Amino acid sequence: MFKSLRTKDSTGEGPGAGEREAESDRDMATDTLHTLVIGSPENVRFRLGQRVAERASGFALSLLSTEESRRLLRATALVLCLASALLAQTPSPKVIPLWPDGAPGAVGKEERDVPTLSIYLPQNSIGTGIIVFPGGGYVTLAMDHEGKQVAEWLNSHGIAAFVLKYRLGPRYHHPAPLQDAQRAIRYVRFHAKDFGIFPDRIGVLGFSAGGHLAATAGTHFEVGNAGAADEVERTSSRPDFLVLAYPVISFTAPFSHVGSRRSLLGEAPDQKLLEDLSNEKRVTPQTPPTFLFHTTEDRAVPPENSIAFYLALRKAGVPAELHIYERGQHGVGLAPQDPILTTWKDRLIDWLKTRGLFPKEGK
Repeated sequence: MFKSLRTKDSTGEGPGAGEREAESDRDMATDTLHTLVIGSPENVRFRLGQRVAERASGFALSLLSTEESRRLLRATALVLCLASALLAQTPSPKVIPLWPDGAPGAVGKEERDVPTLSIYLPQNSIGTGIIVFPGGGYVTLAMDHEGKQVAEWLNSHGIAAFVLKYRLGPRYHHPAPLQDAQRAIRYVRFHAKDFGIFPDRIGVLGFSAGGHLAATAGTHFEVGNAGAADEVERTSSRPDFLVLAYPVISFTAPFSHVGSRRSLLGEAPDQKLLEDLSNEKRVTPQTPPTFLFHTTEDRAVPPENSIAFYLALRKAGVPAELHIYERGQHGVGLAPQDPILTTWKDRLIDWLKTRGLFPKEGK
């Protein structure tokens, strides 16, 4: 690799050839070390200070007195080049507030009062975007394994990802989380061109209580307010597809997740509200196509939730796919430690392909 960088005379022999080779190696070493240590981009984790870099360069150059040392330096430089690629971080996402002037119904201006969207854009976009709703029972958010990790995985497949930080109980109740979800969908659709995606290929992916929020967004959408002063609010909030991972669905069935219901609706919610937010009862032919994933062993949010929603979709004639794995606890995210359960995300990619959300092979 580095041999081609050497400067020699036309014969490679004769007086001065060794000096020119040594000089070339010195230049190569200086450039390589400068790039790796001083001039590395910010996404390289092992950046060093200027003084340390200068000392490292001086030490490395002192090794050039022998051929063996030069070979060692070249090998070291190669290893560092490879390490820089392997250790490169995903660039930090851009985080934007959903409402620059404050969310509707906000009770303060603290961080928990400001819903945000973290934007993760892939290097090579396929034109599809997915807004991720982490779970947490409507009282907390699993922003890492049901947010950041998922966004980075989606990026690896060319899918633009947007992680929503929505408002939570007990400080906020319905409709605040739904307002945040609808605003996120509208925002992404309004700015679709800026994100390199198509406005009709924007879905939502929700985990657990975030799955309830995603299902609610898919059954309680609005076409947009044509007369709104805010252009974003004129845009439809209907997601083009739903991905529900071990979702909370019903608030009235025996398998309802009581904690999520209490956090979202309070201690004594109105029965009509419970019915309205039991999303298996709100499915219509206009509900977006849906992919569902659950496990039989999930005791926190039983798989009957996914089954109920799937049956409602089937009855309404909405395209849907359901995968229930035998083993696996609640809240596994991408399940990277389970070689069987982690295949749920492969099934998702297959489903997205069947829905035409990936470019056709060879194009």
